[in-house]
Amino acid sequence: MKITGSAAQAYLRKPDSSHTALLIFGADAMRVATARQTAIAALVGPNGEEEMRLTRIPASELRKDAALLDDAVKAQGFFPGHRVAFVEDATETAVKALTAALVDWQAGDAQIVVTAGQLTAKSGLRKLFEVHRNAMAIGIYDDPPNRDDIQSALTAAALPQPSGDVMDALMALAHTLEPGDFRQTIEKVGLYKRGDAEPLSMADVLACAPQSAEVEIDDILDVVTQGRSAEIGPVLRNLYAQGVTPVALCIGATRHFKRLHVVASDPGGAGAGIGRLRPPVFGPRRDKIVKQASHWGRDRLERALMALTDVDLQLRSANSAPQNALMERTLIRLTMMAGR
Repeated sequence: MKITGSAAQAYLRKPDSSHTALLIFGADAMRVATARQTAIAALVGPNGEEEMRLTRIPASELRKDAALLDDAVKAQGFFPGHRVAFVEDATETAVKALTAALVDWQAGDAQIVVTAGQLTAKSGLRKLFEVHRNAMAIGIYDDPPNRDDIQSALTAAALPQPSGDVMDALMALAHTLEPGDFRQTIEKVGLYKRGDAEPLSMADVLACAPQSAEVEIDDILDVVTQGRSAEIGPVLRNLYAQGVTPVALCIGATRHFKRLHVVASDPGGAGAGIGRLRPPVFGPRRDKIVKQASHWGRDRLERALMALTDVDLQLRSANSAPQNALMERTLIRLTMMAGR
């Protein structure tokens, strides 16, 4: 049976232990692994593997010995409780062994959990689970976590439901991080807030959010947008020493000036335009963007974007000019524009 959307997410959090098997597939290995961990933890509990109620079988081993899965499904452990036979990274070559195991499965046997990469609608492995009356198939796609997913993650980390602004910030963070990174961030927030009775705040989220090269690029963008030309050289040297390339710097600058242009172009002014940004921006960064957009104005921002487009084409072409010098010259031009 195939399940999708919110029903699939709910099933992963609380799978039916009476079902024969569960297939989880998708192109993103991290997302599939996260879904699999959630489902197996719900089935066997946190001590399932230590109590030998979870058997891991690489799918490649089934090609050598198809009986491995049947033995794992029928085996009886020393500890009471639900059992799971986990087949990892299955491909079409595992269909024969999985078919035999599903046919032989009886009540009381270990539940079969299978993970796989991206499977087409014609995949024999996918069809095996989708047409089976007592097995489930769930496809994991690149959709960012929704509000229910975030609320579940907060509950798992023993965090109370936050206010609207903080939840919006978490939603924005979920759209920018990989699922595994976002889950780790929520766990980090849970540890950070342990013993703290105060409600979850924006400062708590920002303190635990991972830092990135984009934050480093923000340093040079602050210099440029404020017209502090004398600081460009030292800040650029620090960025290049940390491995930031001229191309990455150009991409970051273009993205930032596009945001400013969106904000400055709103008929209601920058204060209204900041609400049009997706993902939304919060905290001190929000105030900074409003101030910069108001100072630059739409016309100057359009000229800045034209200058960045020109240097982007030069950086990506066969031009023999030094890339560092090209990027530095463009940033100096933008700094001069900011001071006018």
